[in-house]
Amino acid sequence: MKEKVPCKVLILGSGPAGISAAIYTARARLETVVITGPSLGGRISLASEIDNYPGVTDNPSGTELMSRFISQAEKFGAVLDYDTAIKVNLSGRPFEIETEGKIYLAENLIITTGSRAVTMSVPGEKELTGSGVSYCATCDGFFFKDKKVAVVGGNNEAVEEAIFLTKFASSVTIIHRQGELRADPIRLEKAKENPKIQYLMNSTVTAVLGKDHVEGLRVKNMLTGEELDMPFDGVFVFIGQKPISELYEGQLEMEKGLIKVDDRMRTKIPGVYAAGESVDGFYKQVVVSAGMGAMAGISLIKDLA
Repeated sequence: MKEKVPCKVLILGSGPAGISAAIYTARARLETVVITGPSLGGRISLASEIDNYPGVTDNPSGTELMSRFISQAEKFGAVLDYDTAIKVNLSGRPFEIETEGKIYLAENLIITTGSRAVTMSVPGEKELTGSGVSYCATCDGFFFKDKKVAVVGGNNEAVEEAIFLTKFASSVTIIHRQGELRADPIRLEKAKENPKIQYLMNSTVTAVLGKDHVEGLRVKNMLTGEELDMPFDGVFVFIGQKPISELYEGQLEMEKGLIKVDDRMRTKIPGVYAAGESVDGFYKQVVVSAGMGAMAGISLIKDLA
């Protein structure tokens, strides 16, 4: 039988929103526990470089930036539990949050479980995930030294990670279904200056080819409808994120997987707050998530007062 642990403030998620909230609640002398989830630091910890967080000019990796967040939260007394929530019951207070190791009885809850990568949902992708299909360049880029890889997507993340992959791969081909990339001008300039990066525009991947590992991609031209099998040793997918919100379905108001909150980050259930990419499907920026986490923490503190 799992141990039941009472807690004043429980935060689900250890990304910018969760750790920012923890800084504020712990600093207010409220007992604060952060359930880190499977990825310490959240999705941003996978980023190879952060160059747009105010006041941080040394371009740290996502892991490095989040380690600074976490050190500050721990300095104020926040405790990190390297565990993952598997069941949530919000029907009564204290709220019951079951993890793989224990059951927390939380008087107050801040949800910052963020988002996960969207898959292409094409034949071969699931079967070859981990064998040439990846959603994290910083995790797996090293394994593609002198290899030919593709990056699927046209957003900031796709272009940024394509640039990072040129440190290892012999060539990087960005495949995007539209005629223009959607990344910021500064990232586009860096990409265009890199001789290793090539482009397949108005194109989409319809299948990942290979038996035990990725050997190529079937690529469809969106303008002509023509399909072509192209050789690649790996494919990195960055076509967006979707909220991780299955645990709260039927308990919180949601729209397209995003938790609905008021202007103070409060859900419809008193004592339950949400922030970051659990509620934001538009900005998806570290600074925005951190600000929302701070708002949730401050709102909780003021509501208790």
